This record gives sequence, structure tokens and C-alpha cells, in this order.
Amino acid sequence: MTSLRFSGLAAVALLAAIGGCKGETAAKETVSEHGMTIKPVTITTADGKAHIFKSEVAANEAQQQQGLMYRARLAPDAGMLFAPYPPDGGPPKAASFWMENTPNALDILFIRADGTIATIGENAVPFSQAKVESGEPIAAVLEIAGGRAGELGIAAGDKVTWK
Repeated sequence: MTSLRFSGLAAVALLAAIGGCKGETAAKETVSEHGMTIKPVTITTADGKAHIFKSEVAANEAQQQQGLMYRARLAPDAGMLFAPYPPDGGPPKAASFWMENTPNALDILFIRADGTIATIGENAVPFSQAKVESGEPIAAVLEIAGGRAGELGIAAGDKVTWK
């Protein structure tokens, strides 16, 4: 009997290990049709509400230069995270973005090194070459659909996190 009990426990342990391996496979990063990793980005507002955006990560210079240009649509819970900014991983610096070849209005959230929002360029005008400026050194930028920041009560000083 003892050997059967031990065998049963061994089988349970083996099944748990196999299940653990499956979980690791399922935890692989999701990649967008544009070849960028997709990560959840959470914005926690001053009143404690958390808003999660499924964001493509523009992590290198080419991806950051392309951004959301030529994208026909951006879902309300989607975004693009420019991180690190600058893409060479250097220290935070002031940034300016424009909307050339971008057909959708965007809210551009400039994020400090401490994860707080410095400024928001709200409803940046599609196809405009006017610069939307951070106003101070920043470490990341999150672009979301135009008007979403206002709809959700997102403001300067709110906290932005991602893994």
C-alpha cells in the first residue's frame, strides 16, 4: 500500500510539473501583427481607479519613428508605449511628437522616470505636423485614442505602470 500511495503522490507531482510547463508556454509574450510586443499598461488615477490599456511596445528607434502612423483604427482599450524613451536607453529627455501620417486623434501621455504623467497632449490633430511637447524630461510615452484621457479622468500626476 505504501508504494502505491507513493506512486500516486509521484504521479500527482509529475502532473503538476507538466501543468507548470504548460503554464510557462502560455506565458509567452504576445506579439502584434506589426511585430511589437503587447503589454498591459495600467494608469491609476488620483481617485484610485485603474485603467488598463493593451499596448504595443515601441522599444527601438525604428518602431518609435513609425509609431501609430497609417493605422486605420485604435481600439478604446489599446495604446502604444514608447519605452524606453529615448530608445537608446539614455537618460530621460524632453520629447516632441507629431501626427504626420496618423489618421486618428490621439492623447499623448508623457511619463516621467518615476512613472507619473508629466503632461498630456489631448486630442492631437490627425495628420498635423504641429509638435506636441512634453515640457520636461520624460522616460516613456503612451499614446491612446484621442479623448480617452478626458473620458476616464486621467490627468497629470496619475501613475503609469507596466512590466
